Amino acid sequence: MSQSLYTKIVSRCLFPIHEHLKSHSSVNIRQQLEQSQWLSKSEILAARDLRLATFIQDVYDQVPYYKTLFDSLNLKPGDIQSVADLAKLPFLNKAIIAKNTEAIKSSHCGPLTKVSTGGSSGTPLSFFMGKDRVSHDVAQKWRATRWWDVDIGDKEQVVWGSPIELGTQDRVRQCRDFLLRTKLLPAFDLTPEKIAGFLQQIQSYQPRMLFGYPSVFDVLAKYAIANQLKLDNLGIKVVFVTSERLYDHQRATIEQVFGCPVANGYGGRDAGFIAHQCPSGGMHLSAEDIIVEIVDDEGNVLPDGQSGQVVVTHLGTLDFPFIRYKIGDVAKISTEDCACGRGLPMLEDLDGRTTDFVIASNGTMMHGLALIYVLREQQGISEFKVIQHTKLLTQVMLVTQSGELSGQLKTNIITGLKQRLGQDVEINVELKQQIPAEKSGKYRFVISHAVS
Repeated sequence: MSQSLYTKIVSRCLFPIHEHLKSHSSVNIRQQLEQSQWLSKSEILAARDLRLATFIQDVYDQVPYYKTLFDSLNLKPGDIQSVADLAKLPFLNKAIIAKNTEAIKSSHCGPLTKVSTGGSSGTPLSFFMGKDRVSHDVAQKWRATRWWDVDIGDKEQVVWGSPIELGTQDRVRQCRDFLLRTKLLPAFDLTPEKIAGFLQQIQSYQPRMLFGYPSVFDVLAKYAIANQLKLDNLGIKVVFVTSERLYDHQRATIEQVFGCPVANGYGGRDAGFIAHQCPSGGMHLSAEDIIVEIVDDEGNVLPDGQSGQVVVTHLGTLDFPFIRYKIGDVAKISTEDCACGRGLPMLEDLDGRTTDFVIASNGTMMHGLALIYVLREQQGISEFKVIQHTKLLTQVMLVTQSGELSGQLKTNIITGLKQRLGQDVEINVELKQQIPAEKSGKYRFVISHAVS
């Protein structure tokens, strides 16, 4: 790997110190992962089974929810010795977590951080994350980043929209980002002026890597084409994209404009860093830490090569275990081996949820997550769907936990959406017993008919 002196100092000294001060073990984990990735697939999976058996025993001993669950099913920890045995356990979902949040905490857990996420699913979730989980996620992402001949300390431009990131830009975070050479740009309000400003900053900064939503980079790339901006000579090595489905046409446009490959990443705050694309094209699972099962509509585990719903067990989550967690996406586990030589299994035909852009009454284009976060912040919402019929009319369908729609909740939603879409926009909030799926059977949670 070719690195500048500064990058070497950051990746080998400053960032490890940073992680040590936070009591994270990500440095050691990443070093282990960079060795294990070259084992054969069978060796990786065998080691994972051994880790699973230990994990299940610890979960039974430390986590009240799972001890009760095992006992109610007349199961012992020793009954789970391999991934195949996981089928003896029921699935975990957001509703179960919400109902049993305190019972899912380990009695031996260290400091926990509360995390709230709704993402593109439209169903809010609050859970807890310990330092071990964070360390494993950081290490998995770090390993995958290095596949592309870039490292922590290389210049990075992040185009993002999560309030979790944008809300933590305090002085300490700013100093850290300065040392790591990471610059963050907010991705919500994409007016032509802001798009031009983003591209000017990228041209000026000349990062070695970009990171963000594929739909946002697609918008930036199309603007560059329309305005004849040359961006393929900046020395960008790779564009990392995540959080949404990456479409082939988006990949082609982004690669054309920025003159570098696009690396797709798959995961989430709840499920973890599940898979990442390598330079040979394989979508490699983070198999040392994460077990992925593919199941049909009846919950039966499907063999490799067959498409179904993704179910995740994260082995780095003892403090707050995620075991057989259904995340609502569709994919299949590949039966092929990757040309890169890594033994890590691969995902194929990943068909995750998508989120549309929306447009304000004044013409400002925004990422659909800008509306999702308004609804996610409200208490008592089980499900929602937002349909932007025109620039001046938006429909919100809600399923609430109480089955009722209070005047305060309705006011909060209308106020929040008007702040983003415009005060002259009509917001119709409707209470529903159920949110209907699309004809395809999949769910879309922000749909805009106003964006051409």
